[in-house]
Amino acid sequence: MKFSALDLPEPVRQGIAGAGFTDCTDIQEKSLPLALAGKDLAVQAQTGTGKTAAFLITLFTRLLKNRKVKKEKNPRALILAPTRELVVQIEKDAQLLGKQCGFTLQAIYGGVDYMKQRDALKAGADVVIGTPGRLIDYLKQKVYSLRNIEVLVIDEADRMFDMGFIADLRFILRRLPPFDARQNMMFSATLSHRVMELAYEFMNVPQKVSVTPEQMTAERVEQVLYHVARKEKFPLLLGLLRKEGMKRTMIFVNTKKEAEFLVDRLTDNGYPCRVISGDVEQKKRLQILEDFKAGKLPMLIATDVASRGLHIERVSHVINYDLPQDCEDYVHRIGRTARAGAEGKAISLADEEGAFYLEAIEEYIREKIPVEWAGDEMFVHNYVRSKPRPKEATPARKPSLRKFRGDHT
Repeated sequence: MKFSALDLPEPVRQGIAGAGFTDCTDIQEKSLPLALAGKDLAVQAQTGTGKTAAFLITLFTRLLKNRKVKKEKNPRALILAPTRELVVQIEKDAQLLGKQCGFTLQAIYGGVDYMKQRDALKAGADVVIGTPGRLIDYLKQKVYSLRNIEVLVIDEADRMFDMGFIADLRFILRRLPPFDARQNMMFSATLSHRVMELAYEFMNVPQKVSVTPEQMTAERVEQVLYHVARKEKFPLLLGLLRKEGMKRTMIFVNTKKEAEFLVDRLTDNGYPCRVISGDVEQKKRLQILEDFKAGKLPMLIATDVASRGLHIERVSHVINYDLPQDCEDYVHRIGRTARAGAEGKAISLADEEGAFYLEAIEEYIREKIPVEWAGDEMFVHNYVRSKPRPKEATPARKPSLRKFRGDHT
């Protein structure tokens, strides 16, 4: 189905044309007719399937058709997402698709200028996109109100549960207008019992839409697995980098310590790269991502904080230096490549520990990952050995006075 077949306001059509969209993806074809008719939706879809455009098109269409004569300072639409990176990405897509709509958009998330966001929210915004924590902070200060919300979107609902945001999410939802006085859309990789329980509690008889294909992983991702001893992983990684000629590569690891180890060794061996993890300051993380998207940085090392919600075009390779302990993370990681119809390659290194996670991953994706065996010529042993980073000094702890006071409460 083409977007031209849908009954959309002209400003929305212009935004779609400006984004270069002509044909609907599967999720858009199944969800947009229902959403544009005003139905509440609970949608199961993988990342990279076009769900962001689906809910933004619906949101802008509804707000345009119900355009208010009097300018309201409080938001008319609320989009909730679990991570700062996802909020930034949604805002970017909203700016593009809603360019001709005339709405004010405001992203709210932690790690950046607190007062700047507070003042912008107080000045007024039609659409607010944010993470639960800071939204609640400003809500308790009465910086804004949720009484005028006409459209609610919850993105990556399953991730909200995984990250422990469900209590915050319920706090926000209970302060919205009645569920039948707004349109509600929920998107999740899985429509589990707990996700649907939330949908039935806060939504108006939601229509379930599932576009999960028989194949869990993206069709155009070429997957390959190497079994390798842990001490041989880095020599093999160097060999793969030389062989594959990777233009834009994401390397995933399980820990911050492993990420720091890799960034030092790769940089010292002529492969400039940076790390994004939960411990990297937000402004710095956003700058690293922008450099990677712009092609200034050819390689990015990431923990799973970056495996969901990021749309980075033309990622040629994804490398699982560590196999993920959570099988769902495997799908999200390799989904960073082969996006929007492009092709990509996902290479996984299974060492002695990672091999234990392999069975669960293959059972989850319902396929065997093709195995290749690395010959001796694939390993690079004449590489620069980086000096270990100095250990961070642990601040001295003050002795507790509790046991001396007899205060155990």
